[in-house]
Parts: sequence; C-alpha cells; structure tokens
Amino acid sequence: MSGNDCFPILDRSYTDEPVFLPGNMLESARIQKNLPHVVVPDGCLLDFDGELVDFLVANGKAKLEPSWPCFHTRLYLWHANGTEYGIIGGTVGASFAVLVAEELFALGCNALVTISSAGLIAENLQPPLFLLIDKALRDEGTSYHYLPPQRFALASAPLVEVVAHWLTEGGVTFSKGSSWTTDAPFRETSQLIVTRRKEGIIAVEMEAAALLAMAEALNKRVICLAHITNSMATRSDDFEKGGDDGNEAALKVCAIALAAALNIHKEKSHESP
Repeated sequence: MSGNDCFPILDRSYTDEPVFLPGNMLESARIQKNLPHVVVPDGCLLDFDGELVDFLVANGKAKLEPSWPCFHTRLYLWHANGTEYGIIGGTVGASFAVLVAEELFALGCNALVTISSAGLIAENLQPPLFLLIDKALRDEGTSYHYLPPQRFALASAPLVEVVAHWLTEGGVTFSKGSSWTTDAPFRETSQLIVTRRKEGIIAVEMEAAALLAMAEALNKRVICLAHITNSMATRSDDFEKGGDDGNEAALKVCAIALAAALNIHKEKSHESP
C-alpha cells in the first residue's frame, strides 16, 4: 500500500487524461436544448455572490446570452470601456467555480477574472478593501485534483504584476497578497485564524486555491480578486460593501483586471510564430 491509500483525494496520477470533458458536456447540453453554437467573450468574470450581475441587470447594463448551454448557470454580457465581457453570478465554492471556469475556457474564454467576498484575517487592515490574490492556501479539496500536494496554489507572477500595475494606474486602492481558501467557513476557529495570520495571510475565501491550481495545470489565464467585506461576522457593520457605490467600485476593479489580462493575452498571441 502506498502512503496515499488512505487519502482518496491524493490517490491519482496527474498525467492521466480525464474522461469527462467540459466541451463534450456542453455540446451534449447544447444539442439537448436545441441551442446554436456559442463562443463566449475573450474576457469573462465569475461573480461568486451574484450581486454584480443583479446590479448590472437591474440597471440595464447586462443582457442574457440565451445560447449559453450550461445546465447550472446563466451567462450575461456587459460592456466596459468599449469591450464586451461575459459575467456569471452565484458560482460559490471551489468545485462549482472551477466547473464553470472550465466550461468558459472550453467555449472560447481566454482570460478569467473572479471576485469573491472575503473575511479579513490581517490585523493591520480595515474592510471593505480589495485584494489581488498572488497565492492561496489550499485548505479545500478541488485543487488536489489538478496539482500535487503543496501548501499554496500560486498565481502567475507576471500576470499579477501587470494587473497590479493597471489597477494602480487606474487609481484603484487595493492590497496584494495571500488568501486562505476553505471549503468550510463555519469551521474557522480562533486558533486557525491566529495560525493563518502568522503566515501573513490577508483574507479567507472559498475559491481561489482551486482556480489558481486549475490555471496552472491547464495553462489558463486566471486572476482572483477578493472584496474583503467582513471579519467573520464579528462586527456590527460586517458584510457592508457600500451599496451601489460598492458595486460600481467592484466592477471597475474587475474591468481593469480583465483588460490587463486580455492585453497580455494579445501580446503573447502576437509573439507566437
């Protein structure tokens, strides 16, 4: 018996090709629903809370893409600074976020930005604030299906630096640093929080480690953002994002990040022979 025999999540080869592919599933769904073929925008956003989607739809700034074949979600189209992006809301949790991310990449997405609500771990910051995640602690299960065990999933350093530069040039106030991705937010303890804080972790969320592991394993362009809005419901004003102003601010951050990621994609494409 190998050392991993008692841990099924580690009992795998990372070089074997998977059987169940997102493109095949989406094609089957498209045929079943009698939908035309669809190519999603180059840049897409996963809005885990769904509040940005609701805000855009309520203000007539996003329209439904009826040809999106996924069984679980709805794809909307919105424009920012003259560019059309795709946006999907409500994809909370690592496994769901990665499932939908793979579907977007299968249908033409070239750069994915995600934004989550997050809880504050660091003591020297005050919510609400935006975090550009450069690495995420793998305290969830999905990332281990993409990469061998290691403590953190790492974002692409060149991509993070370009996005950070664009955010700074765009006048956005943000922090850059690490997050803690967990599958079980209601199992966070005082001792765990202290331990994570000692590691220099800024915030806790539920998706980034899995998305960054997928991005590395599949060579995809992914940026994970967190809107730090709470300190695990320990303050009376926790989870306050600033109303519509908070939505506008978050959409600005996401649009800048998407534009930066797509700009790198175009530059790399031009370098290809």
